Amino acid sequence: MTTTPTGSNTTEPIDPPEVDAAAWRAARLDHLAAEKAFTAARDELTEARRALPWLAIIDDYRFTQRTPDGDVERTLADLFDGNDQLLVYHFMMGPDWEEGCPSCSFWADNYDGTLEHLAARNTALVAVSRAPVEAIEDYRARMGWRFPWVSSLGSEFNFDLGVSFTAEQVESGEADYNFGTGTFGGPEAPGLSAFRRLPPTETDGPDRVYLTYQTFARGLDMLNGTYHLLDVTSLGRDEADLPWPMAWLRRHDRY
Repeated sequence: MTTTPTGSNTTEPIDPPEVDAAAWRAARLDHLAAEKAFTAARDELTEARRALPWLAIIDDYRFTQRTPDGDVERTLADLFDGNDQLLVYHFMMGPDWEEGCPSCSFWADNYDGTLEHLAARNTALVAVSRAPVEAIEDYRARMGWRFPWVSSLGSEFNFDLGVSFTAEQVESGEADYNFGTGTFGGPEAPGLSAFRRLPPTETDGPDRVYLTYQTFARGLDMLNGTYHLLDVTSLGRDEADLPWPMAWLRRHDRY
């Protein structure tokens, strides 16, 4: 199973000298100035993100979702669940996988508790995978997650959104990932897609859905609160000496 290539903060731990309170405060104030500059730059980047153009979704993608009344077919517009905005986490779980990707599972642990807060801001969050809905529901129940998770099996959705690849693409090194800035080494990749729904009009017909943003690889860091918490500790993510950055990671029921 291919894991999520998010990269990591692998800076070597440092051993700074002990200082008195005045020196500690002075050093912290110096760093605070850099943090404020970073925050201002991030705010500018966020504003520019909201100004990006939108891509109209014209394909009639269909998904399968398990409900108390059985499995139902959903359109992309249905996944908004009445909200104007939709976040889709592309969860790595292929058609023949019995478990979801451990790294995507790590990310899911971090966004599972956001549903009500997102809904309060007119936003839905749904995970999408190419695994059949039976495997998805078995794994979701095992992990105790609440977020909606649908199957795109039989749909071109994941391929069109740049997170699934054919065996030929992987073998030939043509599995273009992250807008072609790299290639992916497996059939399923992680990502986040943001969509906007506009209501129907007399001239435009039914709900209009647009892709407003996508991010992949290290761009997914913003979703992971655990990593952000580790980043403020003295050891940070402490992954420099591992065989690969997330070698320490386990699904939360396997620690």
